[in-house]
Amino acid sequence: MLNAMIIGASGYTGVELAIYLTRHPYINIIALIVSEYSSDIEKLLSDLHPQLKGIIDIPLKPLSYTSKVVNKVDVVFFATTHEISHDLVPNFLKMNCIVFDLSGAFRVNNKKFYRKYYFLNHQHQDLLNKAVYGLAEWYRDKIKEAQLVAVPGCYPTVTQLALKPLVEFNLLNNQYWPVINAISGVSGSGRKASLINHFCEVSLQAYGIFNHRHHQEITSYLGIPVIFIPHLGNFSRGILATIVCYLKKSVKQQDVIDAFYKAYYNKPLIRIYNKGIPALKAVVGLPFCDIGFVIKGEHLIIVSAEDNLLKGASGQAVQCLNIRFGFPETLSLI
Repeated sequence: MLNAMIIGASGYTGVELAIYLTRHPYINIIALIVSEYSSDIEKLLSDLHPQLKGIIDIPLKPLSYTSKVVNKVDVVFFATTHEISHDLVPNFLKMNCIVFDLSGAFRVNNKKFYRKYYFLNHQHQDLLNKAVYGLAEWYRDKIKEAQLVAVPGCYPTVTQLALKPLVEFNLLNNQYWPVINAISGVSGSGRKASLINHFCEVSLQAYGIFNHRHHQEITSYLGIPVIFIPHLGNFSRGILATIVCYLKKSVKQQDVIDAFYKAYYNKPLIRIYNKGIPALKAVVGLPFCDIGFVIKGEHLIIVSAEDNLLKGASGQAVQCLNIRFGFPETLSLI
């Protein structure tokens, strides 16, 4: 058994982590942690989320409580802001914990990136060098050996899973940048109330054009430029990405089919559509990324869908946990 702790347990991703880890036969949740100043301290997680009554009746503890249990902890999940992860992750690594960070604090090995897009003066170049990017289907071998796994953002996950096979097999015409239109539900903005994610205030709209921090994460790992246009939709969860690409003249439909098959034939959490394209209802509440595509001449349109809180966050973190410790990849997920 591995003793696990979740820091940031009361938020949407923290709750999903708790649900998956409670189901996991080799994980014992030793602590659920919230901010030192949270009004939820000592409340049961099931008090905040009644659907968990009788399932996760574990009290929420303040951050200071970690010092009492850290010697017993094997695995730590950070479902926090990047500032908190940046400051606290080094302490747990020194205690030889395996860390899965769902914030953006260690995803990109570039201090200038953090100054520009996160307004963070990153102090841990050694950990940026050490961190393994947790896009599970593509970095499995590195995840197996990692002490610090930086779980990708929700937009980068759904986008890269759709585009990486085409990039890896050199099928795209690089004169034309792929155009990514991705729509996310409001849970991607977090649980804390604000006008940004107030359901009655949200209208379908684009935001962060050319300056969204996930744009840079996507290009860093794809290795090609893209145009990324994120949208916020007035629904609670899920991401649907529609990606317009231009293929090389010599590329045929079968080449695209073969690329996706070779990339994902043995990846259980990727579902490729032979016919049709995915909709959000196919993935919400599930740990899959669904991918479909349509080709006309040299034009390729890919549609990919995921639950932003699951394959885009907590589900992928647990998938990385399973890879890291040699468990079946889908254990507790499906």
